[in-house]
Amino acid sequence: MQSKNHDEASVTQERGVGARKVRKEDDRYMRGRGEYVGDMSLPGMLEVAFLRSPVAHGRVKNVTKPPGSEAQVFVAADLVGVKGILADSALPGFKSSEQPILANDKVRYVGELVAACIASDRARAEDLADGIELEIDNLPAVSDMLEALEEGAPLVHDEWGDNIFQHTLVDGDLDTVRREAAIKIEREFRTARQCMSPMEGRGVLAVWDKRLGQLQVYTSTQIPHIVRTGLCECLGLSHEQIRVVAPDVGGGFGYKGILLAEEVCVAWLAMHLKRPVRWLEDRREQLTANANCREHHYRVTAYGDASGRLLAMDTDAVVDAGAYSSYPFSACLEGAQVASILPGPYDFGAYRCSTISASTNKPPILPYRGVARTGVCFAMELTIDALARAAGREPSDVRLDCLVKPEDMPFNNITGKHFDSGNYIECVQRAVAAIDLKAVRQRQQQPEPDGRLIGLGMSIFCEQSAHGTSVYAGWGIPMVPGHEQAVVRLTPDGTLEVRVGIHSHGQGLETTLAQVAEEVLGIDTDQVQVVHGDTALTPYSTGTWGSRCMVMAGGAVARACTALASRIALIGAHLLEVPAGSVKVQDGVVCSSETSGTVTLQDVARVWYLKPQLLPDNVDSGGLEVTVGYKPQRDSGTFSYACHAVVVAVDPELGTTEILDYAIVEDGGVLVNPMIVDGQVYGGVAQGIGTALYEEMPFDRNGQPLASTLADYLLPGATEVPAITIDHMETPSPYTEFGQKGIGESGAIGPPAAIVNAINDALRPLQAEICEVPVTPQRLLRAINKARTAATREAVS
Repeated sequence: MQSKNHDEASVTQERGVGARKVRKEDDRYMRGRGEYVGDMSLPGMLEVAFLRSPVAHGRVKNVTKPPGSEAQVFVAADLVGVKGILADSALPGFKSSEQPILANDKVRYVGELVAACIASDRARAEDLADGIELEIDNLPAVSDMLEALEEGAPLVHDEWGDNIFQHTLVDGDLDTVRREAAIKIEREFRTARQCMSPMEGRGVLAVWDKRLGQLQVYTSTQIPHIVRTGLCECLGLSHEQIRVVAPDVGGGFGYKGILLAEEVCVAWLAMHLKRPVRWLEDRREQLTANANCREHHYRVTAYGDASGRLLAMDTDAVVDAGAYSSYPFSACLEGAQVASILPGPYDFGAYRCSTISASTNKPPILPYRGVARTGVCFAMELTIDALARAAGREPSDVRLDCLVKPEDMPFNNITGKHFDSGNYIECVQRAVAAIDLKAVRQRQQQPEPDGRLIGLGMSIFCEQSAHGTSVYAGWGIPMVPGHEQAVVRLTPDGTLEVRVGIHSHGQGLETTLAQVAEEVLGIDTDQVQVVHGDTALTPYSTGTWGSRCMVMAGGAVARACTALASRIALIGAHLLEVPAGSVKVQDGVVCSSETSGTVTLQDVARVWYLKPQLLPDNVDSGGLEVTVGYKPQRDSGTFSYACHAVVVAVDPELGTTEILDYAIVEDGGVLVNPMIVDGQVYGGVAQGIGTALYEEMPFDRNGQPLASTLADYLLPGATEVPAITIDHMETPSPYTEFGQKGIGESGAIGPPAAIVNAINDALRPLQAEICEVPVTPQRLLRAINKARTAATREAVS
């Protein structure tokens, strides 16, 4: 894999923002010194195994505990005073769905928690769970989101009267375009339900600290402060009675960005039993009950002029939201966004989109890397290619005609999204050059020796990230982000502590936030400690999600370091015996423009902490510790973007697809650490390849999940991920501290659309087309056989 526009030899010479520094945290990870929930053990600790519902829909008639297990098995009736999880929204027509911690009267999906069993080890706890007699009266289940909307479908929530969490409508006038458009194409697209699969599953360890009168919860989460708030609401405790610590977290991708019923239950057990209690998720739990996401359906009608340029879109979309709303984002996290982000980076004049978040007897839909964008990119980019085929033009040329022009930036698109900066035209042009489109087209003119078909596909998208109060206040969800805070403290020996409320679980934030401090203060990153993941030590934050950390927390750290620098400069000027206005902090020292003398940060810290008699009279009493909050000038979000281009070989006899070449041109604004950005993009592409070709969690008619192990649920490995070329563009955002934009989700958004467009390009000689992911061999062969049958019928007629 390679990345352009960077000199690898200069790595050790670079400092601050823009340096390709090796991640600080990798030293402990590579040496096996990371500490995860699974590594923790406390004296007297008990392990939890949960009894989960074996059916998708039913009335709970009776839960009979094994004889003599009263003190070891707990059901809903035992959790006195515990409230269920409620993630409401102010979106028009939104319906509430309180999720019980342990099911009481009804179960609504396979895997829903019914009972908690505790023992000295997990095996004994599982034996207890096996001994429970569970009596459930089965009810008809609805496992397909389209069938859930039909009249007479089984109701997931009886009191609703239907299976609609919420309906969003953007209703534009398309009458003129319908009459005058030269091209009209209609397509139906579908994405499969997936399971995000971090290496570390979920885990939580809770203990009641009797000395402090405080519940201490160690949990693998991206949002420790939000988990604390949610636990307070469910358990009836105040915030000072709960401390949440997120230790090292082995991947999240959104999966660990919600409050868990397991967290609430384990916390209650620790309070009730006054002993440490731990639950570690196994892979079967993760696959079948906990990790579902990304199931979309689209009916798209697009109108274009004779050249294929997009004029209007008319779309009906459905998102399968499962049985409950997950806290804090609600069941409409994906569905409510579809209508507003479907247009992507394109400029066209008429638009209608109806989106329904449907409730089914499946696990609740969760946020997953690229929330909603992977699905809308798939629908939009396959639509653009279909327009290009109808017009007989090169798809990249049609994109160039349809994209927002660089001279129009900043740009408000048809749904009111404010694009801060960028050059989408150049992005596509560079991707065309990187993949060598002309050479691929020449190759397609000759048959492949092995009979395979070659195809080239592209996708371009924009990723709204770091969106804040102005966006989420309209959702009315339990979590609305505000000012992101950072605390910086110069210690007595001159090192720097940075405390942030976000959490790093693979993004390299312990390195990049140290680079921000290095940029402002000149202090080497080795002398910066980033503290995160502990609600007792860090400022309140909504956490790590939505590619917000480097914009929000990075901005907060920069502002806090700037404020600290002014305090350092005042003391340093006094020690140098020069006017305060003549000094500046750089390269870890205070230097004066009037003399050649310098004062180190260690000297300044020593005076403040240990020799205060040497301080000037006008020193700030706040000392060498600063807390600063930050918002961008405009908090509607930054817009990073990328163009993915891919070449594939399709075997029309076996139905297999091989990726031959992959190129990405991405623009995340100013890159704080391009090496870490590359890693984020590579990892995202691997996940996107899984979405495109392998990953699917199917359910049968009774709502039973059909892929309960990694033998059934296929993940791409090293042999399925090709060498990837990344070309960086850097168009600064005008609204952020250094011009940076969010980039963490980008790599996972574009692959499904680009890969399927490449497959469809390969299938053009057969007049076959794929509109669903993953493109398994079975689906590909069905599409080919369908095209061959249609061609035979046409020839006969």
